Amino acid sequence: MNWKSVKYAFILCSASNLLGCSPSVKFEAPDKPIEINMNIKIDHEIRIKVEKDVDELISNKKSLF
Repeated sequence: MNWKSVKYAFILCSASNLLGCSPSVKFEAPDKPIEINMNIKIDHEIRIKVEKDVDELISNKKSLF
């Protein structure tokens, strides 16, 4: 057995192994619809600071608002 034939046999085996393993990517739609549960609670508090003269004007003239 000479080294040349061993070399060719090794290259042939390597090439057949590489060709047998081809990567593949599959995209499939899910069986069930996607469900997203979002439990969000929003609390807010608005504070208004009014100067005294504006506060008096608002309390004296109720027809403004």
